[in-house]
Amino acid sequence: MSFIKEFKEFAVKGNVMDMAVGIIIGAAFGKIVSSFVGDIVMPPIGMLMGGVDFSDLAYILKPAEGEVAAVSINYGKFIQTVLDFLIVAMAVFMAIKSINSMKRKEEEAPQEPEAAPEPTKEEVLLSEIRDILRTK
Repeated sequence: MSFIKEFKEFAVKGNVMDMAVGIIIGAAFGKIVSSFVGDIVMPPIGMLMGGVDFSDLAYILKPAEGEVAAVSINYGKFIQTVLDFLIVAMAVFMAIKSINSMKRKEEEAPQEPEAAPEPTKEEVLLSEIRDILRTK
């Protein structure tokens, strides 16, 4: 099977479209979490730590010289990104956990035995003939 044909089959499947929708929603969720951490969680934490703005926390390796910007390690932004990740990871974990829980309940639920299929007209007729022959 050629690579292009195989790729077309993969790309046209419904799972790829579901995955694309999931990625788009995930990106939007990531932006919401980033805003939540940067605009709601970090300011109170910074205030509790003496008015520190985490986005400004950095270790300057080389100060700015004229037109050249300073070289720094921005560990405050890194802390914010780690919090973003932890919140997203927790949300994904909770979603997966609830899905797995629903699947387990579904598997554990007693399944009703399937009812025997109704006999066909031929089977009914043959049964009647057999019963008549038994009585004779």
